[in-house]
Amino acid sequence: MKITITRPIFPDILRMLREKAEVTDNQAGAAWDTTALGARLHGADALLATPIDPIDATVLAAAPRLKVVANIGVGYDNIDTVACKARGVIVTNTPGVVDDATADLAFSLMLAAARRVAEGDRFVRERRWNESTQLPFGLDVHHKALGIIGFGRIGKAIARRARGFDMTITYNNRRRLAAEEEQGLGVTYADFDTLLVNSDFVVLQVPGTQDTRHLIGGRELEKMKPTAVLVNTARGGVVDEEALAAALAGGTIAAAGLDVFEGEPAVSESLLALPNVVLAPHIGTATLETRHAMVMVAARNLLAVLAGDSPLNPVD
Repeated sequence: MKITITRPIFPDILRMLREKAEVTDNQAGAAWDTTALGARLHGADALLATPIDPIDATVLAAAPRLKVVANIGVGYDNIDTVACKARGVIVTNTPGVVDDATADLAFSLMLAAARRVAEGDRFVRERRWNESTQLPFGLDVHHKALGIIGFGRIGKAIARRARGFDMTITYNNRRRLAAEEEQGLGVTYADFDTLLVNSDFVVLQVPGTQDTRHLIGGRELEKMKPTAVLVNTARGGVVDEEALAAALAGGTIAAAGLDVFEGEPAVSESLLALPNVVLAPHIGTATLETRHAMVMVAARNLLAVLAGDSPLNPVD
C-alpha cells in the first residue's frame, strides 16, 4: 500500500503510517501544485490532505489506484466530492476534535475586537503608550446579547463559553433544537433577521456551501446595531468582504473578527486598511493538542479504508 501526505505531520503519526505502508510525504512544507501532487499520487492508494490542498478531477485522474482522501479538517470544500464518488474514492474528515479549539478562537476574536486588543498592541509596540487616550473606547462583552448563526457542535461550544460571561444567547439554525436542549444550553431560537437586529455580537459558524455564500452582505449588515461586532470562524465565502469593509469604514457596525477569508491566503486590501477588524490566518484549530488529534483521526480514517473497513468519519 502507498500513502501520499501533502504537508508536514507529527513524527509519531508519520512513523505509525510508515509501519503500515510506503509513504511519500512533504515534510519540507512547501505546497505542491496540482501537477506536483498528481505526480506524487501516481500509484498511491491513499491521500492525507489538508483543506488548502485542492483535490479536483485533474488530481484524481493522476491517481487511478486511489481509494481514500482523508482530509485533516472538518470542512472539505477543497475536494471535488462528486468526482471522488464517481471514481469510487472515499472522502473522510475530522469532526468533533476541532470543536473546543474553534470555539476558543471565536471567543478570542469577540474579545479582541470588542476590547480593541490589536489596536492597543500596536500602540505599545510603536511606543505610543502616552497617546493611548486617543484609542477609542472598546465594548463590554459581559451581559451582552450574543447571536450564533449555525448551531452545530461548535456553535453549542461557543454558547457554553458565553454563559460564563452572563450573555443572553440566541441562535439560528436549519433545524431548531428540542426545547429540553435549548433549556440545557440556556439559548433561545430566533429567526435570521431578528437575530441580526437584536444581537450585540454575531458569530458565524455555518458550513461553506452555495446556500451560505455571502449569507452576510450589505443588507444583513444594515440590520445590525451600529455597536455590533461580527465574528466569522466558519468559511470566508459566508461574508461579502467588500460589503463588510464598507460597513466597518462607514460605522454601520463597530468591529469584526475574522479567521477566514474568501480568497485566502489573499485578504481584501479594504479590510487590511481598517483598524477595527481583527484578522487571523485561519488558525481556528491551530493548537498543538487539537492539530495532533486531527491528524490522528485522519490517519485512522485512512488506515481503516486501506484495511477494508469503514472509516470513522466518511463524508456523504
